[in-house]
Amino acid sequence: MTWPEASNVLDERALRSLLEAQFPEWSDLVLSRVDEGFDNVLWRLGEEYLVRLPRRSEAVGLLENEIMWLPELAPRLPLPVPRPLGVGAPSNTFPWPWVVTTWFEGTPGDLFGAVTSSSSAQGLGAFLRALHVPAPGNAPNNPWRGVPLANRADQMEERLVLVEGLVDSSEVRRVWREALDAPPFEGRPTWLHGDMHPANVIVRSGSLCAVVDFGDLCAGDPASDLAGAWMLLAPELLPEFLDAYGEHDEALIRRSLGWAALFGTMFVGLGLGVRGRSSYLGVGRRTLENVAHYAV
Repeated sequence: MTWPEASNVLDERALRSLLEAQFPEWSDLVLSRVDEGFDNVLWRLGEEYLVRLPRRSEAVGLLENEIMWLPELAPRLPLPVPRPLGVGAPSNTFPWPWVVTTWFEGTPGDLFGAVTSSSSAQGLGAFLRALHVPAPGNAPNNPWRGVPLANRADQMEERLVLVEGLVDSSEVRRVWREALDAPPFEGRPTWLHGDMHPANVIVRSGSLCAVVDFGDLCAGDPASDLAGAWMLLAPELLPEFLDAYGEHDEALIRRSLGWAALFGTMFVGLGLGVRGRSSYLGVGRRTLENVAHYAV
């Protein structure tokens, strides 16, 4: 997997004109460009707000899912999440919807390293337990998240070829085979964050303080979200995380280890890419080490 090229990115002057036209109450606040993610460009707006604009057409539907569903989900989640505060309409300046949302002070988890606080392990477990309730029939579908692991077998093999020699491929394949052999998820699809990796959590004073970027919000097997614990937490905290999460069985754990192995190889590849992020390389390697540690 490579970092996708952007097809539409605004400069500060153009974004300011959008705000003046659609949200004049915020148009005089200071704008500062924060980041350009896989799907969105992020601008801080004043002290309290964040502007998120899709950087490619494939991301538009993902942002629309957030806009539609997060106001309903956010009130029952025990960690702060970014609620849409203003939804920008397509215009001659920018052809897609965009959103003004909440700014959370802190450090993205991929830049922080492994989280080592018990409160974060317990908080993440409680957050996912609260999120993982049966989703309605019209919840978004996602072909890449919450699906049977066998659906991702081709991508897993492609990624292992790309990172050959950089990771313990034989160990990763062992964990992957065990995950494929685990009993499949047979319950009613639950709500999923869908992209529960360290870059999508905010850490402040060493503890998890917010979960962001719900673009891959969907319904499916909760195992893919649980993989986020193997990506974020120090390995000694995983039992605390699982205790806080509550009801789980061996099959769920084995499938989540498989998802973590898949994501770990993906992050190693993204970290090494020409347009990749060095922090993702560390996340990927830590994830695979945690998987091997836990799966023994």
